Amino acid sequence: MSSERFVTFEGIDGAGKSSHIDAVAERWRAQGHEVVRTREPGGTPLAESLREMVLHQPMDALTEALLIFAARRDHLQQVIEPALARGAIVLCDRFTDATFAYQGAGRGFDLDVLSTLEQWVQRQGSALRQPDLTLWFDLAPEVAAQRLAAAREPDRFERLDAAFFTRVRSGYAQRAAAAAQRFARIDADAAREAVAQQIDDVLTARGW
Repeated sequence: MSSERFVTFEGIDGAGKSSHIDAVAERWRAQGHEVVRTREPGGTPLAESLREMVLHQPMDALTEALLIFAARRDHLQQVIEPALARGAIVLCDRFTDATFAYQGAGRGFDLDVLSTLEQWVQRQGSALRQPDLTLWFDLAPEVAAQRLAAAREPDRFERLDAAFFTRVRSGYAQRAAAAAQRFARIDADAAREAVAQQIDDVLTARGW
């Protein structure tokens, strides 16, 4: 059984999205689908190397954007497009919405440049590769910061202040408003079981 679907999971660091991806993957594997679970930046050896640079090396916003889109291009060519072409479901922890939220809204980088890079990297023939569904795990930055403090050593982004993540959250809201049919907002401040139920409701409403 196969059914091409590209689903992305978005949200600020600490929103808890990653812990729900496996449950969605198991839901569809149990139905007989091939499911590819991946992440951005990353997903290929080259993209993972670029991820380490972006997360740990100092650089300006343009350099960040170029490295992230370079990683995305390799990821699309090596993993995402081949999987979709054979009818697999792709679940990706972050995609281009994160770039507009973090580098665009968070860093204040030129959105027109990001849009140009998006066109260059994600163009597949006459269409622009975008997710079929984006689950946006929305959470107040102060709550996310408390979760991160108890979870792990922060990377270069996670060490940024609350004002940065407030801008990132705003960037996600803008992307969601511009693509309302693609986005589904998840209240990530709810209990884990309630978050899982929200996701289930979204998937069920789509007949998935």
